[in-house]
Amino acid sequence: MTRTQRQTLLRVGGSLAGLITAALLPVTGWVRLAVFLIPYGLIGWDVLWRAVRNIAHGQVFDENFLMALATVGAFFVGEYPEAVFVMLFYQVGEFFQSYAVGKSRKSIASLMDIRPDYANIERDGGLEQVDPEEVCVGDIIVIKAGERVPLDGVVQEGTSSLDTAALTGEPIPRQIGPGEDIISGCVNLSGLLRVQVTRPFESSTVAKILDLVENASSKKAKAENFITRFAQYYTPAVVLAAVALAAIPPLVLGWAWADSISRALNFLVVSCPCALVISVPLAFFGGIGGASKEGILVKGGSYLEVLAKTETIVFDKTGTLTQGGFQVTEIAPEHGSKERLLELAALAESYSDHPIANSLRAAGGPDLDSGRVAQVEELAGRGVRAEVDGLPMCVGNGKLMKEMGISYPPCSSAGTVIHVAVQGCYQGYLVVSDAVKEDAEAAIAALKAAGVQKTVMLTGDARGTGEAVARMLGLDEVHAELLPAGKVEEVERLLEQTEGALAFVGDGINDAPVLSRADVGIAMGGLGSDAAIEAADIVLMDDKPSKIAAAIQIARRTLTIVRQNIAFALGIKALVLVLSALGMASMWAAVFADVGVSVLAILNAMRALNTSKIDREGPVQSLQTEPS
Repeated sequence: MTRTQRQTLLRVGGSLAGLITAALLPVTGWVRLAVFLIPYGLIGWDVLWRAVRNIAHGQVFDENFLMALATVGAFFVGEYPEAVFVMLFYQVGEFFQSYAVGKSRKSIASLMDIRPDYANIERDGGLEQVDPEEVCVGDIIVIKAGERVPLDGVVQEGTSSLDTAALTGEPIPRQIGPGEDIISGCVNLSGLLRVQVTRPFESSTVAKILDLVENASSKKAKAENFITRFAQYYTPAVVLAAVALAAIPPLVLGWAWADSISRALNFLVVSCPCALVISVPLAFFGGIGGASKEGILVKGGSYLEVLAKTETIVFDKTGTLTQGGFQVTEIAPEHGSKERLLELAALAESYSDHPIANSLRAAGGPDLDSGRVAQVEELAGRGVRAEVDGLPMCVGNGKLMKEMGISYPPCSSAGTVIHVAVQGCYQGYLVVSDAVKEDAEAAIAALKAAGVQKTVMLTGDARGTGEAVARMLGLDEVHAELLPAGKVEEVERLLEQTEGALAFVGDGINDAPVLSRADVGIAMGGLGSDAAIEAADIVLMDDKPSKIAAAIQIARRTLTIVRQNIAFALGIKALVLVLSALGMASMWAAVFADVGVSVLAILNAMRALNTSKIDREGPVQSLQTEPS
């Protein structure tokens, strides 16, 4: 609890005690007025001061003015206890608002803990702590166990594990060693690391994320903008209506002035738009905070609103639905074992720098003895010829096999097929491909269960490869062999066909034009990607496609809470406003319609922060069951 909240509680508690004492004292007249003014002053002096200050600055019609006018007016017509209790309950509502906003900010601020306090630089034989902004590109920094990584760089010495939970929401540590990239904001769990800085602090991952989070509330949703505009016209209208209610009936119908003014005061208390002005932005703020706890960064409430209405989701393939790197995905020996076939292929490719050769060596393991290889000849666009253990062999594609007069079986697997022949005898083939991510198939299934009408994949790969991945994952459409401009054209076409919103999911590296063109751009593999953070509207701080379903669930839940608050607040207020005008609602009913509704709406808005009920693997709430 903050100091301000404690002070509010103490003031309200003391004033409540004074109010009860005043109500029990058998005093009348001016003495009774003075006795009630004491707790009223303690409770409401700040509201009165804000009303006066705002009027001086030209901001007349706000909730402070309404509460001041209603309670001061109640004193003038002799309703002293009602006046004090109205102000008391208003302050209780303000306390709940402060608590709710504080909790939402704390949720988002937990992400702000990634900001590093210092960086260690070796100087004069020792370590000196400096501000990360003082470190230059190329400097070597030292990161001890338990310290937060202050800047992006490349590990020069040391091995360790990194806690990336603050960025990704994932509890599993990431192993790191020499030559690997390291990003700011992670925590070094074990081991001493020496890192060469590759980017200044202002361009680092942590700086970009902090800037994104700090400005997340700047892009308001349509519902938030509606409430802001609504309050601008609504409040002056109800003040004029209250004045008319106080003056016209006595002058025209002959009502008693005290009765008419009392109805007008009740009308003013009910009309205070606190429930809407507070709870709707708070719900979006809570949704953004809840998403951040899941490693999902949303740049504003407007993007949550669009995401909740998404009917078509378009995916890039490489780095989004697939790992983005070559791996051996199939080994089919004609003779002997899989291990023997893989060993021969890896040895033959041991001197090549081609990405496919790198994947074969990685699959073969660290114990390969390149001394067993001789007479290596690289054949551009076909493969390699070499001697392994003194035996001539060929490793390459079908063109090489035809060139050598070696027959080979057809292969329909997705990826690059590598054939192996020893002494002119065919030994089998291996398939090297960009492996599909582990949760990609489950992610597509969850989106379809949610009511997403169309899932589409765009790729620059060959049509056969793209179609194989699409069949494996259960996608509705696939468009292959596309250049970046072709992806934009496909998205334009799909936008024309989609009634709801269209989301594009890319790796954020070369998909910036498409991310910008879609209704909402979602960056996959956002961990450390500048382009992802800058171009996308929503950034997933790990590269799991399943987080998209969680993001949609959070967005829909937030929109549901917003709609509930708007309907509840307007419905109750409209009812009590009519009853107040007819003289059928007391000041206590007016207090409930204002403060009670505000507190309930705030408590409901706080539910947006809770992500414990999100189904992170299975279906999310269907579009068809979303309340209107």
